[in-house]
Amino acid sequence: MLLRFSVSNFGSLRDPQELSLVASKLKGDAKGLIEAAELRNETVLPAAVIYGSNASGKSNLIKAFARMRNFVLNSHREGEPGAPINLKPFAFDPHYIAYPSTFSADFICNTSIYSYAFDVTSAGFLRESLHAIREGRSSMLFERTSEGFNFGRSLKGRNKVIEDLTRPNSLFLSAAAQNNHEELSVVANFFRQIRIDRPTNLPLRLVSARLVDQGLSQRALDLLRAIDVGVSEFKIDDLPIDNRNSRLTLRRLPAQSDLFRKAPQPELFIERERDRRFRLGHSTETGQTIYLDLEDESAGTIQLLLILQPIYRALEHGSVIAIDEFGSSVHTRASEMILSLFNNRETNPNRAQLIVATHDTNLLNTKGLRRDQVWFTEKDAGGATHLYPLTDFETRKSDNLERGYLQGRFGAIPFAGSLPNFPKDD
Repeated sequence: MLLRFSVSNFGSLRDPQELSLVASKLKGDAKGLIEAAELRNETVLPAAVIYGSNASGKSNLIKAFARMRNFVLNSHREGEPGAPINLKPFAFDPHYIAYPSTFSADFICNTSIYSYAFDVTSAGFLRESLHAIREGRSSMLFERTSEGFNFGRSLKGRNKVIEDLTRPNSLFLSAAAQNNHEELSVVANFFRQIRIDRPTNLPLRLVSARLVDQGLSQRALDLLRAIDVGVSEFKIDDLPIDNRNSRLTLRRLPAQSDLFRKAPQPELFIERERDRRFRLGHSTETGQTIYLDLEDESAGTIQLLLILQPIYRALEHGSVIAIDEFGSSVHTRASEMILSLFNNRETNPNRAQLIVATHDTNLLNTKGLRRDQVWFTEKDAGGATHLYPLTDFETRKSDNLERGYLQGRFGAIPFAGSLPNFPKDD
Protein backbone atom coordinates (compact mmCIF):
# COMPACT_ATOMS: atom_id res chain seq x y z
CA MET A 1 0.00 0.00 0.00
CA LEU A 2 1.50 3.28 -1.15
CA LEU A 3 1.73 6.17 1.31
CA ARG A 4 3.86 8.72 -0.52
CA PHE A 5 5.82 9.08 -3.75
CA SER A 6 8.34 11.85 -4.42
CA VAL A 7 10.52 12.73 -7.40
CA SER A 8 12.79 15.56 -8.57
CA ASN A 9 14.80 16.43 -11.68
CA PHE A 10 12.80 14.14 -13.95
CA GLY A 11 11.14 15.60 -17.03
CA SER A 12 9.34 18.78 -16.03
CA LEU A 13 9.49 17.78 -12.34
CA ARG A 14 12.48 20.00 -11.48
CA ASP A 15 12.10 20.48 -7.72
CA PRO A 16 10.94 17.74 -5.33
CA GLN A 17 7.24 17.02 -5.87
CA GLU A 18 5.33 14.68 -3.57
CA LEU A 19 2.06 12.84 -4.05
CA SER A 20 0.63 11.77 -0.69
CA LEU A 21 -2.02 9.10 -0.26
CA VAL A 22 -2.25 9.64 3.49
CA ALA A 23 -5.72 10.99 4.29
CA SER A 24 -5.96 14.50 5.69
CA LYS A 25 -7.92 15.42 8.81
CA LEU A 26 -10.64 17.24 6.89
CA LYS A 27 -14.26 16.35 7.45
CA GLY A 28 -15.49 14.19 4.63
CA ASP A 29 -16.73 10.79 3.59
CA ALA A 30 -14.56 8.30 5.50
CA LYS A 31 -16.37 5.13 4.41
CA GLY A 32 -13.84 4.27 1.73
CA LEU A 33 -10.67 5.15 3.62
CA ILE A 34 -8.17 2.36 4.18
CA GLU A 35 -7.37 1.56 7.78
CA ALA A 36 -3.96 0.08 8.52
CA ALA A 37 -2.82 -1.32 11.84
CA GLU A 38 0.71 -0.21 10.94
CA LEU A 39 -0.39 3.44 11.11
CA ARG A 40 -1.31 4.69 14.56
CA ASN A 41 -3.43 7.76 13.89
CA GLU A 42 -3.69 7.92 10.11
CA THR A 43 -5.76 6.38 7.36
CA VAL A 44 -4.91 5.96 3.67
CA LEU A 45 -6.65 7.11 0.51
CA PRO A 46 -7.73 4.38 -1.93
CA ALA A 47 -7.50 6.72 -4.94
CA ALA A 48 -6.04 10.00 -6.17
CA VAL A 49 -7.21 12.03 -9.17
CA ILE A 50 -4.75 14.45 -10.79
CA TYR A 51 -5.83 17.39 -12.96
CA GLY A 52 -3.90 19.92 -15.01
CA SER A 53 -3.67 21.45 -18.45
CA ASN A 54 -1.96 19.67 -21.33
CA ALA A 55 1.84 19.48 -20.86
CA SER A 56 1.53 20.55 -17.20
CA GLY A 57 3.36 17.46 -15.91
CA LYS A 58 0.63 14.93 -15.09
CA SER A 59 2.09 12.35 -17.45
CA ASN A 60 5.62 13.02 -16.20
CA LEU A 61 4.51 12.13 -12.69
CA ILE A 62 3.10 8.80 -13.92
CA LYS A 63 6.26 8.23 -15.99
CA ALA A 64 8.45 8.93 -12.95
CA PHE A 65 6.51 6.36 -10.92
CA ALA A 66 6.98 3.86 -13.75
CA ARG A 67 10.69 4.67 -14.00
CA MET A 68 11.22 4.03 -10.29
CA ARG A 69 9.46 0.69 -10.63
CA ASN A 70 11.57 -0.22 -13.66
CA PHE A 71 14.83 0.64 -11.89
CA VAL A 72 13.93 -1.61 -8.95
CA LEU A 73 12.91 -4.55 -11.11
CA ASN A 74 15.32 -4.37 -14.01
CA SER A 75 18.44 -2.27 -13.35
CA HIS A 76 20.46 -5.31 -12.25
CA ARG A 77 18.94 -7.87 -14.60
CA GLU A 78 18.98 -5.85 -17.82
CA GLY A 79 21.81 -3.37 -17.32
CA GLU A 80 25.19 -3.88 -18.96
CA PRO A 81 28.40 -3.21 -16.97
CA GLY A 82 29.52 0.35 -17.54
CA ALA A 83 26.50 1.28 -19.65
CA PRO A 84 25.03 4.78 -19.07
CA ILE A 85 21.62 5.05 -17.43
CA ASN A 86 18.88 6.51 -19.58
CA LEU A 87 17.46 9.52 -17.74
CA LYS A 88 15.48 12.60 -18.68
CA PRO A 89 16.52 15.38 -16.28
CA PHE A 90 14.91 18.83 -16.33
CA ALA A 91 15.73 20.26 -19.76
CA PHE A 92 15.02 23.98 -19.36
CA ASP A 93 18.00 24.70 -17.13
CA PRO A 94 21.40 23.32 -18.25
CA HIS A 95 22.62 23.03 -14.66
CA TYR A 96 20.13 20.22 -13.96
CA ILE A 97 21.66 17.92 -16.55
CA ALA A 98 24.52 17.28 -14.09
CA TYR A 99 22.27 17.05 -11.03
CA PRO A 100 20.97 13.66 -9.87
CA SER A 101 17.36 12.62 -10.26
CA THR A 102 15.81 11.55 -6.96
CA PHE A 103 13.07 9.02 -6.33
CA SER A 104 11.53 7.99 -3.03
CA ALA A 105 8.49 6.07 -1.83
CA ASP A 106 6.94 5.20 1.53
CA PHE A 107 4.74 2.12 1.56
CA ILE A 108 3.34 -0.66 3.72
CA CYS A 109 4.37 -4.20 2.93
CA ASN A 110 4.00 -7.31 5.11
CA THR A 111 3.02 -5.32 8.25
CA SER A 112 6.08 -3.05 7.98
CA ILE A 113 6.31 0.55 6.83
CA TYR A 114 9.21 1.02 4.42
CA SER A 115 10.89 4.19 3.22
CA TYR A 116 13.00 3.66 0.11
CA ALA A 117 14.97 6.28 -1.84
CA PHE A 118 17.76 6.64 -4.35
CA ASP A 119 19.66 9.31 -6.31
CA VAL A 120 20.77 8.55 -9.85
CA THR A 121 22.67 10.17 -12.71
CA SER A 122 23.49 8.81 -16.14
CA ALA A 123 26.76 7.52 -14.67
CA GLY A 124 25.17 5.45 -11.89
CA PHE A 125 23.35 5.36 -8.58
CA LEU A 126 24.89 7.75 -6.08
CA ARG A 127 22.77 7.02 -3.03
CA GLU A 128 20.29 4.34 -2.01
CA SER A 129 18.63 3.67 1.32
CA LEU A 130 15.92 1.55 2.87
CA HIS A 131 14.44 2.11 6.34
CA ALA A 132 11.67 0.19 8.08
CA ILE A 133 9.24 0.97 10.87
CA ARG A 134 8.03 -2.02 12.86
CA GLU A 135 5.90 -1.74 15.99
CA GLY A 136 6.55 1.98 16.10
CA ARG A 137 10.35 1.67 15.96
CA SER A 138 12.41 2.83 12.98
CA SER A 139 15.52 1.00 11.82
CA MET A 140 17.97 1.37 8.95
CA LEU A 141 18.15 -1.74 6.77
CA PHE A 142 20.82 -0.51 4.38
CA GLU A 143 22.41 2.68 3.11
CA ARG A 144 24.55 3.14 0.05
CA THR A 145 26.74 6.18 -0.57
CA SER A 146 29.80 6.97 -2.65
CA GLU A 147 31.85 5.60 0.25
CA GLY A 148 30.21 2.18 0.26
CA PHE A 149 27.44 0.22 1.97
CA ASN A 150 26.24 0.16 5.52
CA PHE A 151 23.89 -2.61 6.68
CA GLY A 152 21.59 -2.57 9.69
CA ARG A 153 21.64 -5.38 12.22
CA SER A 154 18.05 -6.40 11.44
CA LEU A 155 18.74 -7.06 7.75
CA LYS A 156 19.62 -10.74 7.55
CA GLY A 157 20.90 -12.46 4.44
CA ARG A 158 23.87 -12.52 2.05
CA ASN A 159 24.26 -8.76 2.12
CA LYS A 160 28.01 -8.64 1.53
CA VAL A 161 27.80 -11.14 -1.34
CA ILE A 162 25.08 -9.11 -3.04
CA GLU A 163 27.07 -5.91 -2.42
CA ASP A 164 29.91 -7.38 -4.50
CA LEU A 165 27.44 -8.20 -7.29
CA THR A 166 25.93 -4.72 -7.38
CA ARG A 167 27.21 -2.61 -10.26
CA PRO A 168 27.40 1.20 -10.14
CA ASN A 169 24.54 1.31 -12.67
CA SER A 170 22.24 -1.05 -10.77
CA LEU A 171 20.31 -0.75 -7.53
CA PHE A 172 21.25 -2.91 -4.57
CA LEU A 173 17.54 -3.66 -4.09
CA SER A 174 17.36 -4.88 -7.68
CA ALA A 175 20.44 -7.08 -7.24
CA ALA A 176 19.06 -8.45 -3.96
CA ALA A 177 15.73 -9.37 -5.56
CA GLN A 178 17.49 -11.11 -8.46
CA ASN A 179 19.50 -13.15 -5.93
CA ASN A 180 16.53 -14.20 -3.78
CA HIS A 181 17.27 -12.10 -0.72
CA GLU A 182 14.44 -13.06 1.62
CA GLU A 183 13.30 -9.70 2.96
CA LEU A 184 14.40 -7.49 0.08
CA SER A 185 12.66 -9.73 -2.45
CA VAL A 186 9.43 -9.01 -0.57
CA VAL A 187 10.12 -5.27 -0.77
CA ALA A 188 10.87 -5.49 -4.50
CA ASN A 189 7.67 -7.46 -5.00
CA PHE A 190 5.71 -4.39 -3.86
CA PHE A 191 7.05 -2.61 -6.94
CA ARG A 192 6.51 -5.67 -9.14
CA GLN A 193 2.79 -5.63 -8.40
CA ILE A 194 2.42 -1.97 -9.40
CA ARG A 195 0.68 -1.61 -12.76
CA ILE A 196 1.21 1.45 -14.97
CA ASP A 197 -1.15 2.10 -17.89
CA ARG A 198 -0.45 4.91 -20.34
CA PRO A 199 -2.18 5.79 -23.63
CA THR A 200 -1.18 3.49 -26.44
CA ASN A 201 -2.31 3.04 -30.02
CA LEU A 202 -2.05 -0.71 -30.20
CA PRO A 203 -3.15 -2.21 -33.50
CA LEU A 204 -6.49 -3.93 -33.05
CA ARG A 205 -4.90 -7.25 -33.93
CA LEU A 206 -2.60 -6.92 -30.90
CA VAL A 207 -5.53 -5.83 -28.72
CA SER A 208 -7.40 -8.91 -29.86
CA ALA A 209 -4.36 -11.12 -29.18
CA ARG A 210 -4.06 -9.73 -25.65
CA LEU A 211 -7.75 -10.37 -24.97
CA VAL A 212 -7.49 -13.84 -26.46
CA ASP A 213 -4.65 -14.54 -24.05
CA GLN A 214 -6.29 -12.96 -20.98
CA GLY A 215 -9.97 -13.49 -21.66
CA LEU A 216 -12.54 -11.22 -20.03
CA SER A 217 -13.47 -11.80 -16.39
CA GLN A 218 -17.09 -11.99 -15.33
CA ARG A 219 -16.65 -8.85 -13.23
CA ALA A 220 -15.35 -6.90 -16.23
CA LEU A 221 -18.25 -8.15 -18.32
CA ASP A 222 -20.71 -7.16 -15.58
CA LEU A 223 -19.30 -3.61 -15.53
CA LEU A 224 -19.60 -3.32 -19.31
CA ARG A 225 -23.23 -4.36 -18.96
CA ALA A 226 -23.79 -1.92 -16.10
CA ILE A 227 -22.58 1.11 -18.06
CA ASP A 228 -24.76 0.06 -20.97
CA VAL A 229 -22.29 -0.01 -23.85
CA GLY A 230 -24.45 -2.72 -25.38
CA VAL A 231 -22.10 -5.60 -24.57
CA SER A 232 -23.63 -8.77 -23.18
CA GLU A 233 -21.16 -11.56 -24.00
CA PHE A 234 -17.81 -12.29 -25.58
CA LYS A 235 -16.31 -15.21 -27.43
CA ILE A 236 -13.02 -16.28 -28.95
CA ASP A 237 -13.19 -17.76 -32.44
CA ASP A 238 -10.71 -20.04 -34.17
CA LEU A 239 -10.28 -18.64 -37.66
CA PRO A 240 -9.84 -20.80 -40.75
CA ILE A 241 -6.24 -21.27 -41.74
CA ASP A 242 -5.11 -18.72 -44.31
CA ASN A 243 -2.07 -20.11 -46.11
CA ARG A 244 -0.92 -16.59 -46.94
CA ASN A 245 -0.88 -15.36 -43.33
CA SER A 246 -0.48 -18.50 -41.25
CA ARG A 247 2.66 -18.97 -39.21
CA LEU A 248 4.88 -22.01 -39.33
CA THR A 249 6.45 -23.31 -36.15
CA LEU A 250 9.40 -25.70 -36.10
CA ARG A 251 9.25 -27.95 -33.07
CA ARG A 252 11.55 -30.76 -32.06
CA LEU A 253 9.88 -34.10 -31.60
CA PRO A 254 10.14 -35.30 -27.99
CA ALA A 255 12.83 -37.88 -27.36
CA GLN A 256 11.09 -41.22 -26.91
CA SER A 257 14.05 -43.59 -26.76
CA ASP A 258 17.77 -43.78 -26.14
CA LEU A 259 18.28 -44.40 -29.85
CA PHE A 260 16.42 -41.18 -30.69
CA ARG A 261 18.36 -39.14 -28.12
CA LYS A 262 21.63 -40.31 -29.66
CA ALA A 263 20.57 -39.27 -33.16
CA PRO A 264 22.76 -36.40 -34.34
CA GLN A 265 19.90 -34.48 -36.00
CA PRO A 266 16.42 -35.12 -34.54
CA GLU A 267 13.59 -34.91 -37.02
CA LEU A 268 11.60 -31.71 -37.25
CA PHE A 269 7.96 -31.33 -38.13
CA ILE A 270 5.87 -28.32 -39.15
CA GLU A 271 2.97 -27.24 -36.98
CA ARG A 272 0.58 -24.68 -38.46
CA GLU A 273 -0.89 -22.30 -35.87
CA ARG A 274 -4.48 -21.09 -36.09
CA ASP A 275 -5.27 -17.42 -35.65
CA ARG A 276 -7.81 -16.62 -32.95
CA ARG A 277 -10.12 -13.63 -32.74
CA PHE A 278 -11.79 -11.91 -29.78
CA ARG A 279 -15.33 -10.62 -30.39
CA LEU A 280 -17.97 -8.92 -28.25
CA GLY A 281 -21.60 -9.94 -28.28
CA HIS A 282 -24.41 -7.36 -28.38
CA SER A 283 -28.03 -8.14 -27.53
CA THR A 284 -30.75 -7.14 -29.99
CA GLU A 285 -34.39 -6.27 -29.34
CA THR A 286 -35.38 -9.74 -30.49
CA GLY A 287 -33.14 -11.38 -27.89
CA GLN A 288 -30.45 -12.45 -30.33
CA THR A 289 -26.76 -11.90 -29.71
CA ILE A 290 -24.75 -10.38 -32.55
CA TYR A 291 -20.97 -10.66 -32.30
CA LEU A 292 -18.85 -7.81 -33.65
CA ASP A 293 -15.16 -7.60 -34.46
CA LEU A 294 -13.09 -5.12 -32.47
CA GLU A 295 -12.82 -2.76 -35.45
CA ASP A 296 -16.58 -2.29 -35.18
CA GLU A 297 -16.42 -1.25 -31.50
CA SER A 298 -16.01 2.30 -30.20
CA ALA A 299 -12.70 3.73 -28.99
CA GLY A 300 -14.18 3.94 -25.48
CA THR A 301 -15.11 0.27 -25.44
CA ILE A 302 -11.60 -0.68 -26.61
CA GLN A 303 -10.06 1.41 -23.83
CA LEU A 304 -12.31 -0.22 -21.24
CA LEU A 305 -11.34 -3.66 -22.51
CA LEU A 306 -7.66 -2.80 -22.02
CA ILE A 307 -7.92 -1.38 -18.48
CA LEU A 308 -10.65 -3.45 -16.83
CA GLN A 309 -8.55 -6.59 -16.46
CA PRO A 310 -5.67 -4.69 -14.74
CA ILE A 311 -8.22 -2.84 -12.60
CA TYR A 312 -9.76 -6.03 -11.28
CA ARG A 313 -6.35 -7.66 -10.88
CA ALA A 314 -5.27 -4.75 -8.67
CA LEU A 315 -8.46 -5.08 -6.61
CA GLU A 316 -7.88 -8.82 -6.25
CA HIS A 317 -4.24 -8.52 -5.15
CA GLY A 318 -4.50 -5.26 -3.22
CA SER A 319 -1.91 -3.56 -5.42
CA VAL A 320 -1.40 -0.10 -6.92
CA ILE A 321 -2.46 0.85 -10.44
CA ALA A 322 -1.66 4.19 -12.09
CA ILE A 323 -3.44 5.25 -15.29
CA ASP A 324 -2.56 8.22 -17.49
CA GLU A 325 -5.26 9.93 -19.59
CA PHE A 326 -7.91 8.13 -17.56
CA GLY A 327 -11.31 8.23 -19.24
CA SER A 328 -10.05 9.98 -22.38
CA SER A 329 -12.46 8.03 -24.61
CA VAL A 330 -14.84 6.79 -21.94
CA HIS A 331 -18.11 8.18 -20.67
CA THR A 332 -17.93 9.83 -17.25
CA ARG A 333 -20.28 7.24 -15.81
CA ALA A 334 -17.80 4.47 -16.60
CA SER A 335 -14.95 6.40 -14.98
CA GLU A 336 -17.11 7.10 -11.92
CA MET A 337 -17.93 3.42 -11.55
CA ILE A 338 -14.26 2.46 -11.72
CA LEU A 339 -13.40 5.07 -9.07
CA SER A 340 -16.22 3.81 -6.88
CA LEU A 341 -14.75 0.28 -6.97
CA PHE A 342 -11.70 1.59 -5.09
CA ASN A 343 -13.56 4.05 -2.85
CA ASN A 344 -15.81 1.34 -1.44
CA ARG A 345 -14.54 -1.11 1.19
CA GLU A 346 -16.97 -3.79 0.02
CA THR A 347 -15.54 -3.82 -3.50
CA ASN A 348 -12.00 -3.05 -2.32
CA PRO A 349 -11.42 -5.30 0.71
CA ASN A 350 -7.74 -5.90 -0.14
CA ARG A 351 -6.68 -2.22 0.10
CA ALA A 352 -5.91 -1.64 -3.59
CA GLN A 353 -5.16 1.90 -4.77
CA LEU A 354 -5.83 3.80 -7.99
CA ILE A 355 -3.90 6.85 -9.22
CA VAL A 356 -5.21 8.57 -12.35
CA ALA A 357 -4.33 11.61 -14.43
CA THR A 358 -7.39 12.93 -16.23
CA HIS A 359 -9.12 15.85 -17.94
CA ASP A 360 -12.62 14.62 -17.03
CA THR A 361 -13.76 17.45 -14.75
CA ASN A 362 -17.11 15.75 -14.16
CA LEU A 363 -15.33 13.43 -11.76
CA LEU A 364 -14.79 16.33 -9.37
CA ASN A 365 -18.45 16.05 -8.37
CA THR A 366 -18.38 12.26 -8.03
CA LYS A 367 -20.15 11.06 -4.92
CA GLY A 368 -17.67 9.64 -2.44
CA LEU A 369 -14.64 11.47 -3.87
CA ARG A 370 -12.95 13.30 -1.00
CA ARG A 371 -11.30 16.69 -1.45
CA ASP A 372 -7.93 15.30 -0.31
CA GLN A 373 -8.06 12.84 -3.22
CA VAL A 374 -7.85 15.66 -5.77
CA TRP A 375 -4.46 16.98 -6.96
CA PHE A 376 -3.35 19.51 -9.56
CA THR A 377 -0.26 20.09 -11.72
CA GLU A 378 0.75 23.49 -13.03
CA LYS A 379 3.88 24.77 -14.77
CA ASP A 380 5.61 27.98 -13.77
CA ALA A 381 7.28 30.49 -16.09
CA GLY A 382 10.48 28.41 -16.07
CA GLY A 383 8.71 25.27 -17.30
CA ALA A 384 8.84 23.45 -13.95
CA THR A 385 5.85 21.43 -12.74
CA HIS A 386 4.30 22.06 -9.34
CA LEU A 387 2.09 19.38 -7.81
CA TYR A 388 -0.34 20.44 -5.10
CA PRO A 389 -3.54 19.14 -3.47
CA LEU A 390 -7.02 20.67 -3.44
CA THR A 391 -6.69 20.86 0.35
CA ASP A 392 -4.30 23.78 -0.14
CA PHE A 393 -7.46 25.81 -0.85
CA GLU A 394 -10.27 26.67 1.51
CA THR A 395 -13.29 24.73 0.29
CA ARG A 396 -16.49 23.37 1.71
CA LYS A 397 -18.02 19.95 1.20
CA SER A 398 -21.00 21.59 -0.54
CA ASP A 399 -18.85 23.47 -3.11
CA ASN A 400 -19.19 22.68 -6.80
CA LEU A 401 -15.55 21.70 -7.34
CA GLU A 402 -15.89 21.30 -11.10
CA ARG A 403 -17.21 24.82 -11.50
CA GLY A 404 -14.51 26.22 -9.22
CA TYR A 405 -11.79 24.44 -11.18
CA LEU A 406 -13.07 25.59 -14.58
CA GLN A 407 -13.30 29.16 -13.26
CA GLY A 408 -9.60 29.02 -12.42
CA ARG A 409 -10.04 29.07 -8.67
CA PHE A 410 -7.51 26.27 -8.15
CA GLY A 411 -5.17 27.06 -11.05
CA ALA A 412 -3.97 24.22 -13.30
CA ILE A 413 -6.07 25.30 -16.30
CA PRO A 414 -4.75 26.04 -19.82
CA PHE A 415 -5.67 29.71 -20.04
CA ALA A 416 -8.08 32.26 -18.65
CA GLY A 417 -7.95 34.94 -21.34
CA SER A 418 -9.51 35.41 -24.75
CA LEU A 419 -8.46 33.76 -27.99
CA PRO A 420 -5.89 35.64 -30.09
CA ASN A 421 -6.94 37.47 -33.24
CA PHE A 422 -5.86 35.64 -36.38
CA PRO A 423 -5.26 37.46 -39.68
CA LYS A 424 -7.97 37.10 -42.28
CA ASP A 425 -7.38 35.34 -45.55
CA ASP A 426 -6.89 37.62 -48.55
